[in-house]
Amino acid sequence: MAETSAWTEEGIYQRMVQTIRDHQLQPGTKLGEDRLASAFGVSRTRIRPVLARLAGEQVVTLTPNRGATVARPSEQESREVFQVRRLIEPTLVSAFMERATAAQLQALEHCIAMEAEARAQGDSHQAIRLAGEFHLQIARAAQHQTLGRILGELVSRTSLILMSYGQHSRTPSPQPGGCGCKDHQALLDAMRLGDRLLAMRLMQEHLSEVEAELRFAPPRGTAPDFLALFQTSYAPAAAD
Repeated sequence: MAETSAWTEEGIYQRMVQTIRDHQLQPGTKLGEDRLASAFGVSRTRIRPVLARLAGEQVVTLTPNRGATVARPSEQESREVFQVRRLIEPTLVSAFMERATAAQLQALEHCIAMEAEARAQGDSHQAIRLAGEFHLQIARAAQHQTLGRILGELVSRTSLILMSYGQHSRTPSPQPGGCGCKDHQALLDAMRLGDRLLAMRLMQEHLSEVEAELRFAPPRGTAPDFLALFQTSYAPAAAD
C-alpha cells in the first residue's frame, strides 16, 4: 500500500509498546500486518521489523502461518521477569540516589499523586501505566543505559503479566492490582532521606509483593459437601 503518514519504525514501535503498557492490547490479541499497516498509514514492510523487534523482547509472539499476537507470558516467564527486576532495580535506585536532583524527586512525587488520583477514579489502565512510569523515571535518571534498556523491556512484559494474572483482571475493582502508591511513597521517602540500603530493600520487597499478588490458577472452590450432594430422600432399593 502507498504510505500516507510520517510514522517511522521507531515511532511505530514506541506507540505499540505504550499501548501494551497502557493495557489497551490484551495478551493473545492478533496483530495482523494489514490492519496495523492501515492504522499507521504505512506499508506492511514497515510493520514487519517492528513486530520482529517486539518478538525479540518477548512482548509479541510470532507463529509460522499464523502471524503475530500479543504475548501471554507463562508462569515461569512471569516469575523470571520479577526475579530479574529484583536483581537490577535496587542497583538503579542506588545510581538514582547518587545524582538525583530536586526536580527529579519532585517528578516522582507528581507521578505518585497522579497514580493515586487514577486509582481513586477507578482508572486501572492509567494507574498501572503510571506505576510503571514511576520505575522508568528512576531508571532514566539513574543514567545506566544498559539496565535502563533492560528494565524498559521488563516493564512492558510486566504489563502483560498483570493483564494475564493480576487480581484486577479477574475482579473489577477501583483499586487495580500492580504497584501500589504507598509502596512508591515509602521508597521515595527513603531516597529523600538518603538511606540507600533501606531504599534498595524497599524496592526488592515491593516487587516481591507485586509478584505475590499474581494468581496463576483459578481460585479453588470449596470442598464439596458429600452428605448434601449424595443424600437422598428415598431408601435404596433392596438387594435381590
